[in-house]
Amino acid sequence: MLRNLLPAIWAFFLLASVAQAQFNFFDHMFGGNQQQAQQNQGPQNAPSDSVRYQKMWQQSQCSNYLCPGTLACVHFPHHCPCPHPDVEEKFELAEGSAICVSKGGYKAGEAARKIELARKGLL
Repeated sequence: MLRNLLPAIWAFFLLASVAQAQFNFFDHMFGGNQQQAQQNQGPQNAPSDSVRYQKMWQQSQCSNYLCPGTLACVHFPHHCPCPHPDVEEKFELAEGSAICVSKGGYKAGEAARKIELARKGLL
């Protein structure tokens, strides 16, 4: 008698597992696990308004020139440091201004060479 029931029990478990898989599919498809997905998300991006930056600007104390990109206090605008010195190079231009450009290439001084070519209108 037990031998006769064994195939029926296996069929029941097989159908139950298929049905469970289908319900999980529809849960994911129609947002049934949104709460779980929201819990698994990492930190959210910072808002795109400038209120935090404006507060920091207003709280900064500087009697000379306050650099807009870094909030560093320097004597002249072209003395402002680059915001990301690990990946940027600073170049002071002849007009008393400076620019920060991405460090480039495999050779030392490649970014400076490209800036000089751009000054001459060759790039």
